[in-house]
Amino acid sequence: MTEDGIFDAGQMRMAPERQMQREVPETQQQMQMQANYADGVKCPKCGTINEPEAQFCASCGEPLHMAICPNCGSEIDPDADFCEVCHHYIRQDVCSFCGAQIDPREGYCPGCGMPRGGIVCPTCHTLNDFSFCKQCGQPLTNEAKAIMEEMRQIPEYKELVALSREYNELQMQLPYETEADKKRGEALQELRERVLKLLAEDEGVDAPIIPAPHYKRVTKEELNESKQRKLDQLAELLSRMSIPPSPSPAKVRNYAMAQKPAGVRLAWKCNYKNALHSSPCGCAKPQMGGTWVILGHNSKQEIKDDK
Repeated sequence: MTEDGIFDAGQMRMAPERQMQREVPETQQQMQMQANYADGVKCPKCGTINEPEAQFCASCGEPLHMAICPNCGSEIDPDADFCEVCHHYIRQDVCSFCGAQIDPREGYCPGCGMPRGGIVCPTCHTLNDFSFCKQCGQPLTNEAKAIMEEMRQIPEYKELVALSREYNELQMQLPYETEADKKRGEALQELRERVLKLLAEDEGVDAPIIPAPHYKRVTKEELNESKQRKLDQLAELLSRMSIPPSPSPAKVRNYAMAQKPAGVRLAWKCNYKNALHSSPCGCAKPQMGGTWVILGHNSKQEIKDDK
């Protein structure tokens, strides 16, 4: 419309053309987005569509392209150094014992001197790819022994060992099964004190102090309560000692195995899949960290690498 209020036919003809020019880029953009969606890689974990060349999901970080185990052909995470299907160490360029780079043509690691293909534990004769025996926990390399010495200086580890010893002592105790059994035990305790007192008096001790027995028998219920308290203390301490993520899978395996207390049924809960393993030696990506968790005596929780 002109200033005189008269419509300009030329402007009316140009308006639809400008509208079409604006719609074309928008349509092209939508078509491009649809093309990207069709060619993009869908994350198997969260469903996000990623760029075709992306290796990891932009939303959750999950690997988008799986690798293949050279030993059994199973699909594995591209960052994994261990196949959880066939239970073989698969990296040819990284030493399984210390994590140093190694030439695939070399038979021994230039860093720690350990042989490619594993070593046999001198205690239980298990073949191992790692610095600690996956079966009995024995340190097998000089680095593993040094880590054990380092661990013994840590207050939390000392407390862990003490709690484990106390729990094992409770495991060895025999509880009173019946009331009659309890009375017999108390009678035997009185007899013990009389005998020790007479022996001390024969040696000239006027007022002998009779030491308390190392184990004090209690009822089955009391013994189970004591065991559970020790397990709860151990679980809390193990939680505080969880292994954080680290660039080196070998370092995480070594430090985790060094802190494992003896005499308690444990499983390694990895941060990779939150799966339970008998040890970090059975985890494909221990570099993501994890922690030891206590399993009950009759626990049915599934250990992934025991299948």
